[in-house]
Amino acid sequence: MRLESEDRAVLDHIAQAGGQIIDRAVDWCAINSGSRHLAGLERQRQVLLDASASLPAASVEIPLTPSREVAADGRETELAHPPSLAVIVRPEAPIQVVLTGHYDTVYPETSAFQSVRTRPDGALHGPGIADMKGGISVMLAALEAFERHPDSARLGYRVLLSPDEEIGSIASAPVLADFARRGHVGLTYEPALADGALASARKGSGNFHIVVHGRAAHAGRDFAAGRNAVIGAARIAERLHALNGQRDGVTVNVARIDGGAPLNMVPEVAVVRFNVRFPQEEAAVWFEAEVARIVATVGDDLHAHLHGRITRGAKPFNAAQQRLFGAVKDVGALLGQEIVWKPSGGVCEGNNLFASGLPNVDTLGVRGGDIHSEAEHAWPESFVERAQLSALILMKLASGAIDARAIRAAMDTLGEIH
Repeated sequence: MRLESEDRAVLDHIAQAGGQIIDRAVDWCAINSGSRHLAGLERQRQVLLDASASLPAASVEIPLTPSREVAADGRETELAHPPSLAVIVRPEAPIQVVLTGHYDTVYPETSAFQSVRTRPDGALHGPGIADMKGGISVMLAALEAFERHPDSARLGYRVLLSPDEEIGSIASAPVLADFARRGHVGLTYEPALADGALASARKGSGNFHIVVHGRAAHAGRDFAAGRNAVIGAARIAERLHALNGQRDGVTVNVARIDGGAPLNMVPEVAVVRFNVRFPQEEAAVWFEAEVARIVATVGDDLHAHLHGRITRGAKPFNAAQQRLFGAVKDVGALLGQEIVWKPSGGVCEGNNLFASGLPNVDTLGVRGGDIHSEAEHAWPESFVERAQLSALILMKLASGAIDARAIRAAMDTLGEIH
């Protein structure tokens, strides 16, 4: 694999556009697009419609089915989602790449963290600058530049930008699965790990809620007639927490208990909310059996009901993944970038793509850190660096220097798809 003169022309174009790649990401961060802020998500989607107009196919909207949530009172409610945004270019081409990202962030509408500033050390500090409005800008810059390459006609691609990744891709998961089945390799634009590494193996994840129903009663006149749902929820939380350490690599995070009543009333309803991470599917099966046992044995005339599910399967670093990452490392070397990787306990759309058979690299976004906090930041030099890396990956896939079909075939023969 070597750097050709036509490759250099594309890379030079990206370098010249570096300021624009950064500036549009900074502008996008001023739009609050928290996962549950529907008006903000719609504003962000409209901006992305305009930004993607530079690609050679028109954007299309993919409506998403509302998802179900459990409210603090234990009742199920519907959560609407704006559409995913897709751009499908050259679906007839011999090589097909799926590129994904999300336009929601973790910051609610009421957050004080609403814009980007430059820190004294030069880092850009703002909501979504790394996760992943910076990543989307990098993705689009790479695609825009790639269209200048003479081999571009040999490669088609599907871009999918979704509004719900930060809450588990609960509505966009079927679309991710459909896109994954149509590609040879996938590229996803989560930020790099804090030290600049790519994420190799990823654990799987699930979000769950256990609703505990008791019996309300006056705390003074008729205390014995009550059945305290908060106490039941606390016992369940203890049992869930006790699962930690019982199976290698499985972690259960009891994140919240909703419930309560006036001090003179025995509380009737409580909700335990928790997340699980697991390294392989066998561990997920074990965990689900343990949770079912805990729910069935709540006792004290209380009734418990489980809601939620495994939303993302584990993503092992199998032979197909290793082959793809090795190719990315070779591309990085052509650019003078040292590409390294390590496992991550985090999850993302890369898990979804892998589960549907698509080998993928899912940390091709900017270098930064402290995501999901008000210290989130990105390094400005990484915008051009990562856009050039992606563009050169696309160029080498189009030329055949990276054998996308062989990588996908390796994945299909492993029998690890769920």
